[in-house]
Amino acid sequence: MNDFPINRRQWIAASGAIAAAAWSAPQLATAAEPITQRTAPMFKLSLAAYSYRKLLQGDKPQLTMADFIDDCAKMQLDGTELTSYYFPPNVSPAQLRELKRQAFLLGMSISGTAVGNDFGHPDGEQRDKQIADVKMWIDNAAILSAPVIRIFAGHAKKGIAPDESHRLMVAGMQEVCDYAAKQGVFLALENHGGPTATAAGLLKLVKAVDSPWFGVNLDTGNFHGEDIYGDLAKVAPYALNVQVKVVVSGPDGKKVPTDFARIAKILRDANYRGFVVLEYEEAGDPREECPKFVETLRKALA
Repeated sequence: MNDFPINRRQWIAASGAIAAAAWSAPQLATAAEPITQRTAPMFKLSLAAYSYRKLLQGDKPQLTMADFIDDCAKMQLDGTELTSYYFPPNVSPAQLRELKRQAFLLGMSISGTAVGNDFGHPDGEQRDKQIADVKMWIDNAAILSAPVIRIFAGHAKKGIAPDESHRLMVAGMQEVCDYAAKQGVFLALENHGGPTATAAGLLKLVKAVDSPWFGVNLDTGNFHGEDIYGDLAKVAPYALNVQVKVVVSGPDGKKVPTDFARIAKILRDANYRGFVVLEYEEAGDPREECPKFVETLRKALA
């Protein structure tokens, strides 16, 4: 009688079969459903380079992206969001890797990046360019180790029926999501006017794209209905990334300060885990204003 009912070779084979089964099991939620794996909230802080747009753009920018990363480190942030608009159009992999190196040595992650795209265009040169540009930034995000890219659906074009406009946007997002999946990069659809101006409109698009690498970029300043915080709460369970503005405005267009405590509660109730990114758009020197609002946000999320 064998004292060892399973020998080493059999044990290795059995272990391999178990591991293979674990890898083959579906682990990822699709974008059509809330992200249910989150069992408790956890927040990391970042700042969007869009906050420094006045300093980073123009014929003679006052600051470089490296300067912005340095400022994020001085604010003791966990991450830095590098908006694509402020890179040279022909940015090289070497330049991207140098920014990645800089952020890492300063103890930060590159929390994500953002593109300005429009998938509402019909078939043709303009649409092809929009898709190609997003794919290029998926490649760039992979080099940066940026886990997520904020994208837009786009806007309906004159003469195109609403159903066709919806189809075009979904088809565009599906194509770039399929590409992003190969690079291991998430794409997050922002609530940004047009068909995404309401929670219902945003989720209609999100649920139409079949990809586990797709979700929502929740912008707290971009819903303008009667119940702004109610709309944010409806979308929060789908969020891959959160951008916090310092003001909100309803149907009357009047700006009022964001209720940071209420935003924090919405994110906690949704068990959101990930980056909360300050995106400062108001008047004033962002190098002076952003540190103040970072601290306000830090206290609200503590």
